[in-house]
Amino acid sequence: MAAKLRKGDKVIVLTGRDRGKEGTIASVDPKAGKAVVEGVNTVIRHTRQSQTNPGGRIPKSMPIDLSNLALLDANGKPTRVGFRVEGERKVRYAKTTGDVIDA
Repeated sequence: MAAKLRKGDKVIVLTGRDRGKEGTIASVDPKAGKAVVEGVNTVIRHTRQSQTNPGGRIPKSMPIDLSNLALLDANGKPTRVGFRVEGERKVRYAKTTGDVIDA
């Protein structure tokens, strides 16, 4: 199945502790159905000091389930993603506005 959310998409969190927060997808793991969103689902990781790393308490964004994310359309509202064929290409579009997401 084609990916509805991709790296670089602006999304909003629908449920959970970070509900309502917006961010950009940094990476997607389609097999696990999870994505890492910058500034969302942040936890503190304690790291040991090394020559390149100062160590200490470092905030890190953890993966969040794709079902808890919604794409932001041109108006800044959460929308669902659909697929349609335009010409010979299959493109993603926002279901609320009908705008094509991929250029």
